[in-house]
Amino acid sequence: MINKLTFRFGLRAKLLLLSSFLFAIPWFGYQYVWEMEKYLRFGQEQTIIGTARALATALHERPNLFNNQASFLPSVEKGKDLYGYQLSQAINLDGLPHDWPNFQTKAHYYGVENQLSQPLPVNKLSSHFTATVGKYDKFLYFFFQVVDDKVIYRSRNARAINKNDHFELAFTDDQGKFKHFILSNQQQGWLSAFQINNSENNEILDFPVPANFIQGKWLSTEQGFNIEFRIPLTEITDRLAFAIHDIDETLGPTLSVIGSADPSSTKTLGTILVPSPEIERIVQGMSYTKSRIWVVDQHHRVLAKSGDIKKAQGLWQKNINNAEDKNSWYALTQQYLKPVFQHLLNKPQNDFIDQLYDTQNLTGEHIEKALTGIPKSQWRLTTDNKAVIISAAYPIFIGNTVNGAVIVEETTNGILSIRNQALEKLFTSILAIMLLGALAFFFFASRISNRIRHLRNQAEIAIDEHGRINNDIAQSMSVSPANDEIGDLSRSFSTAVTRLSQYNHYLENMSSRLSHELRTPIAIVRTSLENLSLQTLPGNSTAYIDRAQSGITRLNNILTNMSEATRLEQMLSQTDKSDFNLFDVVNGCIQGYQQIYPALNIEYQVFTEKLMLSGSPEHIAQLLDKVIANAVEFSQDKHIFVSIEQKSKEVVIHISNNGVLLPETMKQRLFDSMVSVRDIPHRSEDKTPHLGLGLYIARLICEFHGGKISASNHHNPQGVTVSATLPIQLRKT
Repeated sequence: MINKLTFRFGLRAKLLLLSSFLFAIPWFGYQYVWEMEKYLRFGQEQTIIGTARALATALHERPNLFNNQASFLPSVEKGKDLYGYQLSQAINLDGLPHDWPNFQTKAHYYGVENQLSQPLPVNKLSSHFTATVGKYDKFLYFFFQVVDDKVIYRSRNARAINKNDHFELAFTDDQGKFKHFILSNQQQGWLSAFQINNSENNEILDFPVPANFIQGKWLSTEQGFNIEFRIPLTEITDRLAFAIHDIDETLGPTLSVIGSADPSSTKTLGTILVPSPEIERIVQGMSYTKSRIWVVDQHHRVLAKSGDIKKAQGLWQKNINNAEDKNSWYALTQQYLKPVFQHLLNKPQNDFIDQLYDTQNLTGEHIEKALTGIPKSQWRLTTDNKAVIISAAYPIFIGNTVNGAVIVEETTNGILSIRNQALEKLFTSILAIMLLGALAFFFFASRISNRIRHLRNQAEIAIDEHGRINNDIAQSMSVSPANDEIGDLSRSFSTAVTRLSQYNHYLENMSSRLSHELRTPIAIVRTSLENLSLQTLPGNSTAYIDRAQSGITRLNNILTNMSEATRLEQMLSQTDKSDFNLFDVVNGCIQGYQQIYPALNIEYQVFTEKLMLSGSPEHIAQLLDKVIANAVEFSQDKHIFVSIEQKSKEVVIHISNNGVLLPETMKQRLFDSMVSVRDIPHRSEDKTPHLGLGLYIARLICEFHGGKISASNHHNPQGVTVSATLPIQLRKT
């Protein structure tokens, strides 16, 4: 019979399955941290809104901070109304644009549309330029990159300063006076600046006065020339205009004049807006918030700026003690779990690029709303999608008019760092708890399963494979002292096995008791029947006496068979083993069977004539008697097949007969005590009592010799083969 492998779902597997629900804890922990992050973001948003409100409050109703005319323009004309960028460092006045940050993107182009004289068509215009303005410290810097097909410098002997290519500049000073200048060089090099009048009535000075406060350089290039200079902020206000005059012949006429505005009078000047020093000082006071702050006017132009967005991470205080972390178990686990966290968690990036804003004009829905008087915040991704920036804009009121807005910005990198730190600590702790919990569950389940397995093993060895109670083992079964359900089960098993042992002992001795008790009345009845048969009886009484004697004989045979197995067990326990030749024993028995069963055809096959075993030859012969008798009884064609098969360490005696097959359910029980199969139609007239002890005795003899016996069906023709396996192991002398 083939045993099918089945999956065993034991206690350890069940407890481990139940412990798998612990994996729900990390999910709940992650959801908690995610909610915490949302609340932190909301708190950060409210914080920067509060910062913007506080700064806007400091700027409310202070028109002196916005007294620059450029701040009150109803509209801004690009190119005419200029903006001075805040520079990060002083400019080297060398006529080159290298130290101007992002010159190409910040410079404004002046061409056909910016002509101040008689307009020329594009094909006749031979000059154009780009210009940018910046502010650093106490100076206003200018840079002009002029494209001119023919550069005419001022003659050394010429008194006129406007009969060559020259630069015209006009502005008002801090007292509102109109000042007009011409920059005219005789050659490239240090700039020659002259003031030509000092009133808006174009009152020409008798002699041009050198303007030494205008410092710079004129540099010739392949395309034309560059002009770079600076003016102290104390000399200039917010009214400004400049123009480039193109002349292609010495002392020739002016071909074109291109500029930001007409520099001839105060009314025609344009404006320039530079970051306000006063506002910047107020904004600098808010720099401790570690936020990036902008102040813009109603035209989105920046009046002040403070902070670096890469440092504005939203961290208000450091709550990480590195010295303690280095000695903590958390820090020790991080060196192993850090690669996992780096792969799973979104780490904050500090190398992001934010190019959404132009440093001259800020745009955005939140700024548009703030300039209409409605505070608003906004979340946005950086240009490279590496960071999230939260911005809050708050309006600045002067009277009932919105005159500007405060924009405060921070990244969420600080919150992201806190979230990652919380997740790392949470998952590290949960992982440790889950591992310890799983180990505790495993050891607990192992302890329970080991106790149950020990109890099972005790129960199995207390009852042998034939269902008999092993009294010695049953009496020595250990009883668990544990005060739990398994302890109760152990004590119940011990009590049940003890009771079964007592009952089994009673049943085993019952046959000998019955045999002893019944033989005396049977002898009395037999003697009485013999004496009665000697008397003269009626003719019809003889048959009754014969049947009574036949019944007494059968009853005596039953008692004899019942006591035979018990006597055999006692005899085997006292029998000494000796060396004998199995072939001689089997050969002698076969010869005897041929005389006992003359009508039986016994075929005998052996591969060797000498096979020494250690044991009792008399009992081996008894084994053969029982098996041959059983085979003869069940044989239908009067043929018995006997063969001896020798293996490496054992010998097998096969005894086969052709006849009725064994039921599948009886193959394992056939050699048990009091088990018999007697469904033989052609033997129905047999009146011999059968108690099923013959093959049981054969099994006892095999087990005494350290062997085993089994029965199996064979086919073509069908029948049963009984195989007795005996070990080849000589007795030591």
